[in-house]
Order: sequence, then C-alpha cells, then structure tokens
Amino acid sequence: MSGKKLLIIGFVWPEPTSSAAGTRMIQLVDLFLSQGYQITFASAASKSDFSYNFRKTGVIEQEIKLNDESFNTFLTELNPDLVMFDRFMVEEQYGWRVQQECPNALRILDTEDLHSLRSARQQSDKKKQAIDLFSDIAKREIASILRCDLSLIISEIEMDILKTQFKIDPSLIYYLPFLEKEISQEDIENWIPFEDRADFMFIGNFLHEPNWNTVQVLKTKIWPSLRKKLPHAILNIYGAYPSQKVLQLNNKTEKFLIKGRALDAKEAISKHRILLAPIQFGAGVKGKFIDAMQVGTPSVTTSIGAEAMKGDLNWNGYIEDDIDLFIEKTAKLYLDKNAWQTAQQNGVKIINQRYAAKYFTDQFINDLEKLASNLTAHRQNNFFGQILNHHTAQSTKYMSLWIEEKNKFGVRS
Repeated sequence: MSGKKLLIIGFVWPEPTSSAAGTRMIQLVDLFLSQGYQITFASAASKSDFSYNFRKTGVIEQEIKLNDESFNTFLTELNPDLVMFDRFMVEEQYGWRVQQECPNALRILDTEDLHSLRSARQQSDKKKQAIDLFSDIAKREIASILRCDLSLIISEIEMDILKTQFKIDPSLIYYLPFLEKEISQEDIENWIPFEDRADFMFIGNFLHEPNWNTVQVLKTKIWPSLRKKLPHAILNIYGAYPSQKVLQLNNKTEKFLIKGRALDAKEAISKHRILLAPIQFGAGVKGKFIDAMQVGTPSVTTSIGAEAMKGDLNWNGYIEDDIDLFIEKTAKLYLDKNAWQTAQQNGVKIINQRYAAKYFTDQFINDLEKLASNLTAHRQNNFFGQILNHHTAQSTKYMSLWIEEKNKFGVRS
C-alpha cells in the first residue's frame, strides 16, 4: 500500500510527553510512515507548546473546523485511501462527511481505550455499585465501532468485552497494543542500579480522571502508612496539566511532593526505585508501566492498573488490591534488592514477549491490505454497520448542517 494517502483526524494534537495516548498516536504515525504512506494529520483542536512537531517527519498538518463545509472541500481535494479517527467522538463528528465525500476510503477507529468502559468503572467506583457497561456512552462508542471498517483495540480484555458483552463481530476489531522497541542487554546494563536509586514516584496526565483519583488514594490511604515504614523515602508526583487542587497536595513535611510535568517521562521514572500506582478505575493499557519496564523501574499497582498487560507472565513488581497488603509489599520491594532485580527482569520479559513491535507491525499492514482489497464484501457482512451509517449519518449530518447554517448567519442558540 506504499504511496497511499492516510488522513488521521485527531481529537487533539498529540502530546507524547503528556500522555500515553499521544505516544500511541506517534507510534501509529511512524508505522504508516515506514510503509511509505503519505500522511495528513488534521485536527480542530488548538495546539499547545507540547504538541508534537509533525513537520520534521514529513507529515502534513492541517487545521480543520467543526461543523463546516470547508472540511468536505478539504476531503475531496485530498481524496485519502484511508481515514483514521482518533477516538469515537471524532468519528461521530466527521464520519458522515468522510462517508459522503470518500465512500471508498477505508475507515479506521483508533479507540485509544474504551471510553465507555473507563466511564462505567468510574461510576461504579464513585457510587459503590456494580458496573453497568451499557451506558449512553457505550451506545455511542459501540455505534462508532460498528460504523467503521476496523477499530484498533489496545487491550485483550477490551477485545473480550467487545466480543462477549457487546457481540461485536471479530472482523471489526483488531488487537494492536503499544508497539515497543525490545529491551536489549545493553539497555539493561545502562539502567541505574538499585543502590543509586531512591524514593517513590507516580506519573500521569491530570486531565485524565483515573490519575487524579490515584493521587488522592496515594495521599490519603497509602502514603501515611508507607511513610512510617520508610521514614526517609519521598513520594514524587509527576504529571502534565496539574490543577490547583493537585498542586495544593504538595507537602514537604510529609515528603509528598508535586513535581508537575516531566519533560522526559522515562528519565524521571528511571531515577526512582519504585513506581506506585494504586489505580482504582480506568481502561486500556497504561503507558506509565511500559515506560517503567523500559527503564528497569519496578512498580506496585492494582489489578485494574495491570489489566491485560502481563498475560501469563509475572508482573514487574506486585499487583495488589488490598490497601494494607499493597503497603506491605511495597515496603518489601523497596528494601529487598533481589526481589527488586527479579521484578526488573519480569518487566523485560513483558516488553520483549508481549509488546515488541516486530510481532505486530507486518501482520497489521498485511491485514489492512487484505481488508482494503475486500472492502465491499467486508461492509456487506457488517449489516448493522450499514444500518447505523444510514440512520446515524442522517441525524448527525443534519444536526451538523443546522449548526453550520447557524454559524453562517451568526445566530446564537
């Protein structure tokens, strides 16, 4: 498919230094670039100082507008072979326009993680009730998956939920995890050793609610007891976009320090002895653990935190949901060099056996080529998708056109 045109429509301009979602998007861009694709990345969002500079890679950047016919003109002129939507909300906004202007373009949804699953778990944790997967967000997200030709799923657990709970045809979803460079012996030899590391750390973008919740758990439930066991240790909290309520948690006396954005996440993680992440809800695969494994930093987390990441392998540290045991095992790992080094090696196995890019990239490109050459039959087999593209496209189309007309005449709602 070399030389073919790929349009990626981003929910935001990727920030790989701010979030795992940004890193994931850059990995996908690099993969398609390596296959000779001509890539245009478009977004209606505003750029930040931390937005990835696509121009140095040869990717064309295109600013677009919401609810504006100029996007149709742009689409027609570009005439892409593939269109990738970054999250289901983007497909809702632009999918019908792509279908209208480029009906033969292969439509791919990169879910990042299942937003409906994360939301359902958050509500379950907040209300202390059983999880309800079948929310309004789920209806929107599943509809988006059905309207697309293929959806990229980052977690095996999410693949299973989509197939068993939502009865999604396996031909519509594709397991594609983080695409990582293998950890070499040379990498391992360059890691900072046990004796030269100290303290604990957590890292996570604070625009992401599970990260803010995790910091609250660390502050109120984990650190007070852990600090008594290890009075000389410090807990450093890193993360992009900390709000005032995050910054107010900084307390030098308690050795609970809010550091803010880490300009280089891996470098920050590599200095510390343990990554602490008692994650209570969320979805997908956590980039912080991938980064930690790559720099030899063991971690202690919950079953939700480590979900779908280790397969049948041992975790690079401990997985523990009970607060008291979480604290006890963390203290043990912090002091026990042998256990710590074993945890390091477990992380090497997880990265090299489950996330090495070489296991996924060629197969993914081959499967995309097969899908593109068999697109008509594929769409005929996805009859529910046809129904949704017919009805949903009409409703979202006319809502968007109504907003478009309003904007032309400066009408306020």
